Amino acid sequence: MAAVLFDTSVYITALRRGDEAAIRLRRIAEGASIWLSSVVLEELFAGVSARDRLVVERLARDFSKIGRILVPNVADWIQTGKVLALLAARYGHERIGRRRLTNDALIAMSAGRLAIAVVTANARDFARLAEFRRFQWRIETPGIS
Repeated sequence: MAAVLFDTSVYITALRRGDEAAIRLRRIAEGASIWLSSVVLEELFAGVSARDRLVVERLARDFSKIGRILVPNVADWIQTGKVLALLAARYGHERIGRRRLTNDALIAMSAGRLAIAVVTANARDFARLAEFRRFQWRIETPGIS
């Protein structure tokens, strides 16, 4: 695996579990280059506790310094809309939680464009997205094992 991107669910679990989980994140990456999605940053800043705000700010600064923040482009936004429409047609508007899925779809579409594998603890949403757009992803939690 050449590059990985951790979904928000993985970072949240790591923040809750502390330093040992951060070490586990490095192991999960298996030597691959790690990218950070601007969408993940938005979600982290929107939900982070005051205690963890500095951790997220450092994360943003460090990834920015090395030029590995993935920002969705216009094509990613268009693909996201198309995938959400297909999901709604298959599963119904109310059942897919389109608002909730929009960010996950942006993460998946932008990562797919650069062949970056998404590592997530949210199997349900990413499995549904993968039904309509091919991208690399896998389920993982940064628990201590």
